[in-house]
Amino acid sequence: MKAWVLHNINDIRYEDAATPEVKENEVLVKVRAAGICGSDIPRIYTSGAYFYPLITGHEFSGQVEALGENADSKWLGKRVGVFPLIPCRECIPCQNKRYEMCKKYSYLGSRRNGGFAEYVAVPERNLLELPDNVTFEQAAMLEPMAVAVHAIRRIEPKVTDTVVVCGLGTIGMLIVMFLLETGVENVLVIGNKDFQRDTAVKLGVAEDCFCDLRANNVDEWLAEKTGGNGADVFFECVGKNETINQAVNNTAAGGKVMLVGNPYGDVAFDKNTYWKILRNQLTVTGSWNSSFTEEKRDDWHYVLGRLAEEKIHPEQIISHRFDMAELERGLHIMRDKSEEFLKVMAIS
Repeated sequence: MKAWVLHNINDIRYEDAATPEVKENEVLVKVRAAGICGSDIPRIYTSGAYFYPLITGHEFSGQVEALGENADSKWLGKRVGVFPLIPCRECIPCQNKRYEMCKKYSYLGSRRNGGFAEYVAVPERNLLELPDNVTFEQAAMLEPMAVAVHAIRRIEPKVTDTVVVCGLGTIGMLIVMFLLETGVENVLVIGNKDFQRDTAVKLGVAEDCFCDLRANNVDEWLAEKTGGNGADVFFECVGKNETINQAVNNTAAGGKVMLVGNPYGDVAFDKNTYWKILRNQLTVTGSWNSSFTEEKRDDWHYVLGRLAEEKIHPEQIISHRFDMAELERGLHIMRDKSEEFLKVMAIS
């Protein structure tokens, strides 16, 4: 098969690779769509991977073409989404079905070969069958959508809350999409690009509820929009010291701060910000990955249900589509920020 193989930092090649060996209770998935995650960029170009050679890519969907020993024959030919985390199922979080916090997990696209290829070997327990009206492109976004939903469901904003989303990359924009779909009435968003404003407005955010960092002082803008009270719920989707402190300082008494963005570096609170947490009795919490328990109430089934009912349309934030053979063009756009982008997708 053809695959994008990472041989070392900044050394990724589209080349012939062995079709994966399908082990017991696994299936062979022919990849039909694969999204590039922001975490793929440092993995490929700067920080590196756990081992080489590695096929990266963990946001993908496809069709089952072969079965390993003891895999259920029901999967053959099925269109599927794929949960990329492979839990050990032995540690305490796994025993409590909190697989996203597994202590000894494997992971498609980082700890074993993933989706930037023609084929991937996937444990059958990590599959989710797709309804006929859910496209492969939509299903390749199940993972980031479930991450967004996991953050929302952990903090449970009320429809009457004033909710701020700071950081309008893929996850931030999907949080906005799901907040609006669930009926939250007052969503304020913070970004720094014209296409972010245009996309947020297309999703349903009022244009005057977009704070452009290039033209506004965020603290003053939020004070005006919230009558000086601050947000009831603040989603921080950037991961920078400045924006994390800003989230705390612009959250109302008794409010909630949800930390979603991966950290760029060390994070520290000055004394006055720490006092704000104490005196305002803020809830400051984090979210990691998403729940996939093979049960209807998990994040992945929740998202799939919304897709099947056509309540959400994540394809609206796909900014670039490339053939799999041209995937590197998308990687370079994201690495170099040479074009405005949201979700970059490879199609097979």
